Amino acid sequence: MQDEYRTVARRGVHETEVNRSRFLCALAPAATEQEAQAFLAAVRKEHADATHNCWAYVIGADASVQKASDDGEPGGTAGVPMLQMLLRRDMRYVVAVVTRYYGGVKLGAGGLIRAYGGAVGEALDTLGTITRRRFRLARVTVDHQRAGKVQNDLRSTGRDVRDVRYGEAVTIEIGLPDTEVDAFRAWLADATAGTAGFEVGGEAYGDA
Repeated sequence: MQDEYRTVARRGVHETEVNRSRFLCALAPAATEQEAQAFLAAVRKEHADATHNCWAYVIGADASVQKASDDGEPGGTAGVPMLQMLLRRDMRYVVAVVTRYYGGVKLGAGGLIRAYGGAVGEALDTLGTITRRRFRLARVTVDHQRAGKVQNDLRSTGRDVRDVRYGEAVTIEIGLPDTEVDAFRAWLADATAGTAGFEVGGEAYGDA
């Protein structure tokens, strides 16, 4: 797994105008190719009267899935520059759809490449990006008497508390960088006089 990746902070739309043509770039995070396709379908439905709905998406922290479409624009002038902009910005798990309403002035191949790539770049600048880092899921099990203090200590030190469940004991799910697992285990034993359980699980990504 990659140690970290960047993605768009939120879904949204940014509009630009080039020689009277309107370019609306819709961006959204997409965890899977199916999510990207669903977002694309929704934008196409909303802008069914547009001249073109060109798109590109990158799925996977290692950019294992990369797809793009010119949707009727001359080959290589829309989807590819959009995809290249996403990759240049190190974006992952993201889908971009640029809707064009033709304004009556032809832009030429170079103009289209700049317009479509630029629309994605401006939308990323406007909506913002976030970095997500790889971490190890871990489970702390502690008695009710100590649970409150442990939770407070975890939060005050900036630990990523993901879930808390109450049963016979209290189970706290946290996220830890791999490099901190051993130090955390030692801290937990010290903080709970060795009474807490600690179980390391799989890997996931969270906000940096």
